[in-house]
Amino acid sequence: MKVEIKTFDVKMEIKNNGVEFAVRDPKGAFQGDFILTKTKLIWCQGNTAKQNGKSVSWNEFIKWMNSRG
Repeated sequence: MKVEIKTFDVKMEIKNNGVEFAVRDPKGAFQGDFILTKTKLIWCQGNTAKQNGKSVSWNEFIKWMNSRG
């Protein structure tokens, strides 16, 4: 995968706007945007708008990752 930062609205701490990454497959085809905010992670497949993306709280994400063994 190729991941690029689309916007970088942070200094030392992630703020409300978060950090947005553009995700492309190895051939360069756009897959979607991944957005990290201070309260959640959001996946926007294709050209899905941020408000319509799939989100998970940091606590849910950590719990899921820790369950993977």
